[in-house]
Amino acid sequence: MQTRRETLKQSAVVAGLLASTGLFPQAAFAFNKAAFDAKTVADAAKAFGGGAPVESKDVSIQGPDIAENGAVVPLGVSTTLAGVKHLLLLVEKNPSALVAMFNTNDAVESNFSTRAKMGQSSDVYAIAITNDGKALYAKKEVKVTLGGCGG
Repeated sequence: MQTRRETLKQSAVVAGLLASTGLFPQAAFAFNKAAFDAKTVADAAKAFGGGAPVESKDVSIQGPDIAENGAVVPLGVSTTLAGVKHLLLLVEKNPSALVAMFNTNDAVESNFSTRAKMGQSSDVYAIAITNDGKALYAKKEVKVTLGGCGG
């Protein structure tokens, strides 16, 4: 009988061989370095294939006006647009602006929520990137009374 440790070791060897030959699925490499290094909303949209961001009423962002604790700020993003492939949440003054990215399509209701850390009061952006490369956004200012990034 094969142990779990032996199975994991064999799986790691197979994954290493597939990666070295270039046969490993690209979906496994989900890390988008350009997006995490983005310091502006435009740079983040560009990293996901979007054009220059334009404000839109079809994209909405949910969040508190004042967050008591910046370590756990509830944020949400939704859109009524068809043909959206990515929904992004960004906190402008965080060291890494990108908070979350949700892959979506027309078969999925485009309504997501998460919690984010915010070190200080900042504008929060929700960006919808469509299949044809348009980037549409909504903005909301969230004031933080107690910083969540060591403040």
